Amino acid sequence: MNIGLIGLGKMGGNMARRLARSGATVFGFDVSAETRNQLSAENTNIRAFDSVETLIAELPTPRVVWMMLPSGEISESMFAKLKGLLAPGDLIVDGANAMYKDSQRHAAELATVGLKFVDAGVSGGVWGLANGYTIMLGGDKDAVAQVEPFIKLLAPGPDLGWIHCGPAGAGHYTKMVHNGIEYGMMQAFAEGFALLEAKKDFDLDVAEIAETWRHGSVVRSWLLDLTAAALKEDSQLDGLQPYVTDSGEGRWTVLESVELGVPAPVIASALYARFASRGNDDYGMKLLQLMRNAFGGHAIAKK
Repeated sequence: MNIGLIGLGKMGGNMARRLARSGATVFGFDVSAETRNQLSAENTNIRAFDSVETLIAELPTPRVVWMMLPSGEISESMFAKLKGLLAPGDLIVDGANAMYKDSQRHAAELATVGLKFVDAGVSGGVWGLANGYTIMLGGDKDAVAQVEPFIKLLAPGPDLGWIHCGPAGAGHYTKMVHNGIEYGMMQAFAEGFALLEAKKDFDLDVAEIAETWRHGSVVRSWLLDLTAAALKEDSQLDGLQPYVTDSGEGRWTVLESVELGVPAPVIASALYARFASRGNDDYGMKLLQLMRNAFGGHAIAKK
């Protein structure tokens, strides 16, 4: 079992480790020589290469090459490079958080030169090495069958935690919606614990409440487990800035809800809350102050 893995960062590196520990031989590449050398030193089943060209030349055919790169220009450049290096019958898996419409385009473009394509939505984060990854696949049946032996090693179990969702793009579409749901769940926990922390006259122990909810509660979940662990370490969060980024999939989910005419108010609100955390609503809040002052004479807070 030989597989090429391009991108050995937090997710890709741990995926390489899980595959190698399960007996697969990983032909790996990363722009960081330190990362490459560290992984190859850990396990003899991980062979690190200093160029994509060398990796492809050494990887036995028919080749399976799995990309774990950021979506956008970096992935697009790698697709173009691989298209010129691979041979008909070879297969590319895109494991990035990519826009599903881009995956549909890639599948069509690669098919013109006889290359197969699978889009793989991967969830599990830094815990995937130990627990396995949830994997959502899009592509033709024969393409998914070609990559299936590796999926069974990466997933929590051979027949657990992975699914062939449908044609090209379906895997990344499913992962997009998955992440949109994640946005809503995270926002609900954040708002709920903020309410608990704000009730000063009760002097609530939010860390202990989170731990209690983990056992038998309707809201118990892995996300709550992680939240409880974080609050146990630091329930005041004084050293943190109230600034939250987004990976892009929340945005795509909201845009898709508009295109389909399917309401997704919770996901949209969670996305907008992240925008607000970055000061993107500051101008609007200032203007609201002026409006309240104009019609009601309310005081204006100034710097």
